[in-house]
Amino acid sequence: MENAKKKSLIKSLKYAIFFVLLFAALVIIDVKNPSYSMIITVLKKGTVYALIAVSMNILNGFTGLFSLGQAGFMLLGAYTYAVLTMTNEAREAVYYLSGYSVTFTLPWYVGLILAGAVAAFFAFLIGLPVLKLKSDYLAIATLGFAEILRAFSQWAKLEKITNGSIQLRDYPTFSKSSLLEGTVFENASLTPYVLIVSLCLLLIVLMINSTYGRAFKAIRDDEIAAEAMGINLAHHKRLSFITSSFFAGIGGALLAIYQSSITASQFKSSTTYEILLIVVIGGIGSITGSVLASYLYIACSEWWLRGLDSGSFLGLNLPNVFRSGFRMVVFSVIIMVIVLFFRKGIMGERELNLDRVGWFFTKILPSLFKKKNKAESGKEAVK
Repeated sequence: MENAKKKSLIKSLKYAIFFVLLFAALVIIDVKNPSYSMIITVLKKGTVYALIAVSMNILNGFTGLFSLGQAGFMLLGAYTYAVLTMTNEAREAVYYLSGYSVTFTLPWYVGLILAGAVAAFFAFLIGLPVLKLKSDYLAIATLGFAEILRAFSQWAKLEKITNGSIQLRDYPTFSKSSLLEGTVFENASLTPYVLIVSLCLLLIVLMINSTYGRAFKAIRDDEIAAEAMGINLAHHKRLSFITSSFFAGIGGALLAIYQSSITASQFKSSTTYEILLIVVIGGIGSITGSVLASYLYIACSEWWLRGLDSGSFLGLNLPNVFRSGFRMVVFSVIIMVIVLFFRKGIMGERELNLDRVGWFFTKILPSLFKKKNKAESGKEAVK
């Protein structure tokens, strides 16, 4: 038992080192590039989608629950953050038709936490009846829940809170003139996203490598065997569902910050399918696979293949061939190739080989310091 805890601790430490190195690399990119550059824009959205994809992977990949309600929890997180952090001056301009009922303003970090908490609360309520279902029935039930939430947010009687079908805007975002003013990240635009998402991913890794995570995997592999081993199926399924929804809510709030405005129409079922596609491409049951697939998916759809819609690509000017919509055709072919030849995704259930990171910090660095100390001691002996 102690050996298992020790291995989990070492594995979590390797992940922590990996996230620190990734964070440092992205901060350097953030400093070297202006906030309006395309690479920063892609990295921002990719970072947000990475958290949402990993949150979905907790359910689909590690617990084996096929849920399609991610867009609904993102909507809850986005609306909670926007409504609770907006100032009264901004509300007067945004709620110009219906008026507003929320008159207090919370700090952005409190709004971010409450975005996850509200999504987790609704997940608890919906999970009581829904988690008794399995497979396709669970997917249909959660998908219906997300669509009900989207329609409910546009209900006329809630206009003073959600503003109906009119967009919400003018809430705090990670810009130079708002909530980062006076901090070390004052001139940064990507760094806050990476810092928040890295912290959330680290918490997810710690959970997956704990006894709860091992229980999730046991339920995924064989529910009957897991129950025979003493695992409370209902409790652990509910815990997985709530945890996934909590981080999906935070991801929805970060998406609202990234877009600077939100409407209910942005959280359609196609958004859930997009996140599910990222999880499948990266590997169902792989955290690093979901992170890598998020950046690749956003880079391809938003940047690398965009020239196919404008008539030129890779130096070729073929306006009669490359026209609007052709980008998605090529992108669909790429996805089909990945699904056909990498049926378990890019990473499968594996993670990046983090042993080399640990090997570098436990073997190489100490040996360098030892050589340095020996050299210094040799010089002193000569003197």
